[in-house]
Amino acid sequence: MTIDDTAFERYRRSPNARTTLPRLFLGTLIVVVLWGVATAAVLYGGAYAFFTRQTPAAPPSDGAMQGFLASPIGILTALASFAGIWFGLWIAMRWVHGEPLSALLGASRRVSLPDFLKGLVAVLITSAVSEILLYLLQPGIARGTISLSSWLLFAIPIVALTLLQTSSEEMLFRGYLPRGLANRFRSPLIWALLPGLLFTSLHWSSASSFAINACVLVSIAAFALLLTLVVYATGNLGAALGAHLGNNLTGFLVISHQESYNSFALFTAKPLEGPGWMMSDAVLIALIGIACSLLTIVLLLHSRSPLRITAGLSDAKSAA
Repeated sequence: MTIDDTAFERYRRSPNARTTLPRLFLGTLIVVVLWGVATAAVLYGGAYAFFTRQTPAAPPSDGAMQGFLASPIGILTALASFAGIWFGLWIAMRWVHGEPLSALLGASRRVSLPDFLKGLVAVLITSAVSEILLYLLQPGIARGTISLSSWLLFAIPIVALTLLQTSSEEMLFRGYLPRGLANRFRSPLIWALLPGLLFTSLHWSSASSFAINACVLVSIAAFALLLTLVVYATGNLGAALGAHLGNNLTGFLVISHQESYNSFALFTAKPLEGPGWMMSDAVLIALIGIACSLLTIVLLLHSRSPLRITAGLSDAKSAA
């Protein structure tokens, strides 16, 4: 299984002369600030409305705030906060680099829809494999608290907001940062590893034990490598967008392994932040995550796979 780097070379060379390291740092700072502002505005605005309606006379405690974040409205507002990344990237690309936001999607400046669908299907398949293996490790899947009618009602907004969340992260961590860094540095230890480590570190959970955090971060790192690899193979964010969406939708709507994000899931498993996990469990969870990411890579990149993604060189040429 070999990867032709021609498509990524087109993507790497696509930035203009204004994509310098100082400008890249400034653009990243703008994104982080606006992400933080959007998060504060959406979460605290939603929490204020929620608690005013519930208990107008009492200010929310820390425990009550955690309860809000785990509630359906809390999850929806948390997902909506990722709009700050999109807004920040638009400002950075437009005013710092002088490029359209669509330049981050690929050398063709548009998403490869076939690759998006293939990435989505591949991760839905490997997510099913992962859930089977996790069930063998820790049986005990229970029916979630949401009714089927409510689940169907919320499915469309959850899909839309999850796409908002995952696409914003892909535009930043597999688009803006790798593209800008690769334009200046040829080594993947810089343009791939640094954004991957940053993306992985954001998934640390203070509610989980060190062992479970370590296993989750290893799994996230493997998934980040997969997402970066498909961008490298195609020079387009399409497959990465579909894969990330499939991964998160499985956790939000099908089987949740986190108490803080299980309000819309049809089924719930033993929460990772809960007690009772041993070091051996953590190691096996990490191995399952790595194995499923490798299986996804095979499904998307093997020459005989029906889900094989392809480099959009013809689209890139027509857009040049």
